[in-house]
Amino acid sequence: MTEHSYRRIASLKRPAEFAQYLSEIGANLNFDAEIETGADAPLALPYLLGEIRIGNRFCILPMEGWDGTEDGRPTDLTFRRWKHFGESGAKLIWGGEAVAVRHDGRANPNQLVSNDSTTGEIENLRTTLVAAHREKCGTDDDLLIGLQLTHSGRFSRPNDKKRLEPRILYHHPILDKKFGIGSDYPCITDTEIDDLIGDYVRAAVRAEAAGFKFVDLKHCHGYLGHEFLSSRSRDGRYGGSFENRTRFLRNLVDGVRREAPSLLIGVRLSAFDMIPFRMGEDRRGVSEHFDGKYAFAFGADADNPQKIDLAETCQFFDLLDELNIRMVCVTAGSPYYNPHIQRPALFPPSDGYQPPEDPLAGVARQIGVTAELKKRYPQMCVVGSGYSYLQEWLPNVGQYYVRNGLADFIGLGRMVLSYPEMPLDVLNGRPLQNKRICRTFSDCTTGPRNGLVSGCFPLDPFYRTHPDNELLKKTKSKTD
Repeated sequence: MTEHSYRRIASLKRPAEFAQYLSEIGANLNFDAEIETGADAPLALPYLLGEIRIGNRFCILPMEGWDGTEDGRPTDLTFRRWKHFGESGAKLIWGGEAVAVRHDGRANPNQLVSNDSTTGEIENLRTTLVAAHREKCGTDDDLLIGLQLTHSGRFSRPNDKKRLEPRILYHHPILDKKFGIGSDYPCITDTEIDDLIGDYVRAAVRAEAAGFKFVDLKHCHGYLGHEFLSSRSRDGRYGGSFENRTRFLRNLVDGVRREAPSLLIGVRLSAFDMIPFRMGEDRRGVSEHFDGKYAFAFGADADNPQKIDLAETCQFFDLLDELNIRMVCVTAGSPYYNPHIQRPALFPPSDGYQPPEDPLAGVARQIGVTAELKKRYPQMCVVGSGYSYLQEWLPNVGQYYVRNGLADFIGLGRMVLSYPEMPLDVLNGRPLQNKRICRTFSDCTTGPRNGLVSGCFPLDPFYRTHPDNELLKKTKSKTD
């Protein structure tokens, strides 16, 4: 089956048709034919996290913003996005936005940064979200909001959107070449890591002061926290053994609990990874070549790095349990080197490759791994990712996995940019607004990768009339 024969989700109108197509492509994905409504509906049921009551099973996932100021403050566009998060009706806000703990860890020059001068405005983002949620939903008593803390590591671009300024933990045999990192490029030292942990802890203290109830210590998508988990070839206290590769997390947790004791802690984790992919001759993604054991992907089989191996992932979950961390948001891979694993889409970004598999297979892979981890760790509060590509079938699939205890929350990322009210429409039994459903055109990625602001240019009327939309069209025309 070629990429041209992948059926569009919107063409799968009936449950039997959807089920038949899933069977044809070998995607092991379950769904409910009918959506339940009312207070007892699976997606409407509250979740108890200890003594904290979270009002329903929808979660807003954190996304990287490209519309802050050069000094790391939110702009009107950032406030608009957070207002939409509140209006969505979702009762769990997982981070809202990826916030760098210091300048050199920004993934782009307009990403938010946590420091003493930005804390008040980041707090205003939270209060804007809460006010919008209260107005739309009547109460915020059952709303839980966290802040994602990050350092972009290998993929840092703090000063120029076109210039990578990587902070690496080890030399990677494929990614170094792919991103132009020389063999003599310096790795972060253990002492520098110790200092960075201090920056994370200070950012957590500021998050606590700004009224956030938890922080996400990000370990996903190829960023620094994630790279620690594959640092088998690194010497010193932060590399080699599993104990050393998780020392960063353990030291972070110790510091946050010491300095910001009221905060809960969550971890967004790439539960599995694979070898990097590149564009092949027919523009489809093909895996990079590597001889011998590939020990550079956390959650992959070293003998076959396109095969999942959850042995160390389960060790990581065991560690979270030991650390009394109950909140885990499961994702996969990286948008920088295997995006079809992490963010399935029929239409890739302008600098990306065509999907080497039906994107539904990628969705099924993520949801299946999440379900397996939830079954193994029922005590964990597990948030699932990868749902946006499901489009009209998102509520049906989400309801099945929540109803059967295979996920606790259904995470929405890209979908919220075009259709923030989807959770409320589902919960209230209203028909979905088809013209607002994310179709994974990937302009929300193509735009930022070309230095434009964050938003859904095809489906959000606000961004259709934004000046950056014309710039986006010109950029895409050059790559067609």
